[in-house]
Amino acid sequence: MHGKRSAGLLLFRRSPDGTVEVLIGHMGGPLWAARHEAAWSIPKGEYEPEEEPRAAARREFEEELGLAAPDGEWIALGENRQKNGKLVTVWALEGDLDPELVVPGTFTMEWPRGSGVWREFPEIDRVGWFGPGQAEPLLVAGQRVFLERLAAHLDS
Repeated sequence: MHGKRSAGLLLFRRSPDGTVEVLIGHMGGPLWAARHEAAWSIPKGEYEPEEEPRAAARREFEEELGLAAPDGEWIALGENRQKNGKLVTVWALEGDLDPELVVPGTFTMEWPRGSGVWREFPEIDRVGWFGPGQAEPLLVAGQRVFLERLAAHLDS
């Protein structure tokens, strides 16, 4: 029995001074509302075994941000298992995107729990560009390795 699989796309850009910034999103919904550190994620989502992971990463990027992934070369950053057992596969892509244009996808959950009231929340309630040093503590722990892998790729 395999655990759930998830695929994502880490967008990065270089500022005029050569600094690299990555685009990450703060997870939406009441469980994450008051949290800042370890409450952000690379745009990603689950996929079924018959779907190609790269296609899933592109689809999830569009679903979560409401914008198509920019054109460019996809850089494989490999996979990592998160604490919850989910296996995450991530690619990096150099490109720019205006966070103001993001129209987040939504999910529905019972809130408050046990109330019988179902509400809709954004999957990602805000996105931002961060330098790797800023992004690392914000990302959920299981995704931080992808920042290191991107840095290693760009240094090589």
